[in-house]
Amino acid sequence: MALDWDTKNHTIEIVVRLFAENKAQFEIDDAEGIVSQEPIIEFEDGVLLFNPQKSVFDEQNYLAVIPYEGKKGLAKSVADSLVEYLNEVLAQGQSDLLDFLDEDDDEAVFELHWDNQKLAELVEAKQQNDTDTYLPYPSY
Repeated sequence: MALDWDTKNHTIEIVVRLFAENKAQFEIDDAEGIVSQEPIIEFEDGVLLFNPQKSVFDEQNYLAVIPYEGKKGLAKSVADSLVEYLNEVLAQGQSDLLDFLDEDDDEAVFELHWDNQKLAELVEAKQQNDTDTYLPYPSY
């Protein structure tokens, strides 16, 4: 996992990577159509935190996009829920990636699955448990 803070675009990307052994040396096409038979497969995706008034991006390039409130930042309930749910998504994704590499299906596709409704439910539950504080947008 890595963080990529783009100060000019007012975004913070949480970059996640999954790795799996390609024991059968399957040919794998990535999202850009590049074929690989590498012994270790690396899958990368990201969650983007953005300022709705200032950030410019293509939503299709990310697993999820989550707005924050300018300098006020991100509600702690959202941050806590994001960490919890992202952990679930990555655990399921790692399992799915291993299954994908075990299948002998030329048409099989691997991707992480994100459910905004599930995240919203986690946020709502955390907001009921305590008053929401904010994690301010970092200054530079």
